[in-house]
Amino acid sequence: MPEPTVRTVPTVLAVDYFQSYSVVGLLALIGVLFVAVAFAAGRLLRPVVPTPEKLLTYECGVDPVGEGWAHTQVRYYVYAFLYVIFAVDSIFLFPWATVFAAPGYGATTLVEMFIFLGFLAVGLLYAYKKGVLTWT
Repeated sequence: MPEPTVRTVPTVLAVDYFQSYSVVGLLALIGVLFVAVAFAAGRLLRPVVPTPEKLLTYECGVDPVGEGWAHTQVRYYVYAFLYVIFAVDSIFLFPWATVFAAPGYGATTLVEMFIFLGFLAVGLLYAYKKGVLTWT
């Protein structure tokens, strides 16, 4: 009768496993030390001579006049938000086009993309109905 073969599972030593993490940890520690030394050297080497002119707020070479509050209309944020939405849409269209060209994915990806574009169209219609897209 033949002897049964014993299957051995490859064992990974913990030392080998944690050695790769120790290299990453060592590099992270060196990076933190490098930044700490740079900040400490900057603090030790810089001259500290505070004057009233140095303590003034600096804005484009002009002395500050008036209050520090500036009023900005909300519609500019809405335009930026709409831009981000359509930028993300264009980012999703390029990978979709490559998957759509692959064999076997045509109908499914086409339906998924029309659902995605439908959500974007509903958002655009909502923005249009609210009057966000009118420039005043």
